[in-house]
Amino acid sequence: MQNQIKIFCLKEWSADSIQGKKDYELLDTGEGEKLERFGPHIFARPFEDAVWPKALTEELQKTWENADGKFWSGKTGAKAGWKMSKRHFDKWEMEYKGIKFWAMPTPFRHLGFFPEQASHWNFIEDKISALTRSRRTKNSLPNLPDRPIKFLNLFGYTGVASLFALRAGAEVTHVDASKQALTWAKDNQKLSNLEKLPMRVIEDDVLKFLEREIKRGNKYDAVIMDPPKFGRGPKGETWKIEEMLPKLLSLVKKVLNNKPLFVILTSYSTDSSALSLGYALAEIVTDYGGKVEVGELCALEKSNNRFISLANTAVWGV
Repeated sequence: MQNQIKIFCLKEWSADSIQGKKDYELLDTGEGEKLERFGPHIFARPFEDAVWPKALTEELQKTWENADGKFWSGKTGAKAGWKMSKRHFDKWEMEYKGIKFWAMPTPFRHLGFFPEQASHWNFIEDKISALTRSRRTKNSLPNLPDRPIKFLNLFGYTGVASLFALRAGAEVTHVDASKQALTWAKDNQKLSNLEKLPMRVIEDDVLKFLEREIKRGNKYDAVIMDPPKFGRGPKGETWKIEEMLPKLLSLVKKVLNNKPLFVILTSYSTDSSALSLGYALAEIVTDYGGKVEVGELCALEKSNNRFISLANTAVWGV
């Protein structure tokens, strides 16, 4: 792996490539916050890494002041949670490149998806679609299985990445410990009219699931994982990324097929680094060739036209 940090970011977050409609924008950042548009609504959320002033043009200042909602972090001394300007927000529909999903403010400051991961969604669909097309045209490729690509989404949350894999032609296994997140994922699948395609949605502790898959002999061609810094499984299992990540990766290695397509690892933990994720990922894919790219998962800030890093990521592919 080369010691080079890459920026993973889309300059345009397009919902519809024909109409050019954008359902998400990072409007501004600064002073420990970020201002974002999610479809018809604008929200201010904590972003502790923003140690610079807000842009605060006259228009932006009004937008900050008139945001539909703001999430207060307990670190500010205020009561943690959402404070909405006018009303309670029911879920609303979002879209990225024809995949539709529901958004809604959650108690954990998120809105049901991570828009900066759109570059990964593109990568997933492009990689799987290329092999699916090649199989249909009967081209001979060394990594081409004679069956649908088996895609595994660990800590899958509400399933947007799974939907891009599903639409591309993969058989998807989607795992998360949260029953609420899995219900949301199923709703998103239905909203995108993909409910007839093969997606297993499994409520389970990820480590226990992988251990059982190894015993069953089940293998996967592509894996994406976004482990939280801290979490609990459905039976109270404790997850701490600094303790559990090595075990997670060792188990993932055992469920990879002998000619896998790609593996994506993302972390929002402030204690992680892109290079450390890359070194850890490289250890489990040394036998497969390809390359590991590491870097910052970013969103393009509209006010200053600059990349804002929101997570670290490592991507291996052939």
